[in-house]
Amino acid sequence: MRTSPLLARCGLTMAAAAALPLAVTAQPAAARTSGISVSTSGSTVSVVTSACAQINGSWGTAALLDSNQANFAQGRQVALSGTSVSQSAAWSNVSQGTHTVVVMCSSGSTAGTQSVIVSPATTPTISATASPTRGVLGGVGGATRDYGTVTLVAGGVLVGTGVIATAWFLRRRTKPYRL
Repeated sequence: MRTSPLLARCGLTMAAAAALPLAVTAQPAAARTSGISVSTSGSTVSVVTSACAQINGSWGTAALLDSNQANFAQGRQVALSGTSVSQSAAWSNVSQGTHTVVVMCSSGSTAGTQSVIVSPATTPTISATASPTRGVLGGVGGATRDYGTVTLVAGGVLVGTGVIATAWFLRRRTKPYRL
């Protein structure tokens, strides 16, 4: 008799644990009902949907509304084009600000409504700097200039003198009574 309340509590805990990932990944209702995807690139706004069906050769119409326009008829309207998988429309030279995109299918139903912010287009600034005429010359070292025979002989004499002085110093250190 004691096991039934324990099993009931364990079963409720397991059901809650199973439902938790579903509740966390669920989208809000507004996000699920919108059947359109709006994107901007500079002053161009485009919309893509797959919610419309072709009726009498037409997929439907998309409208771009400014913030002071209230209904579909006042906006810049463009006919949808595409295939049964995906329909799209685009507007160019859109002024900056907040706009609303509304897609009406040819059946009279609304595929979706979404707001979009168009920001001013920025152009990248490229500045030129002076560069060496022969490039960086990394790793070339002394080979970038042609030294004469006298300079090379003088360098060899200095290196030879250094080697002889080092050997004499080390020999004198090990046997101090010798020169």
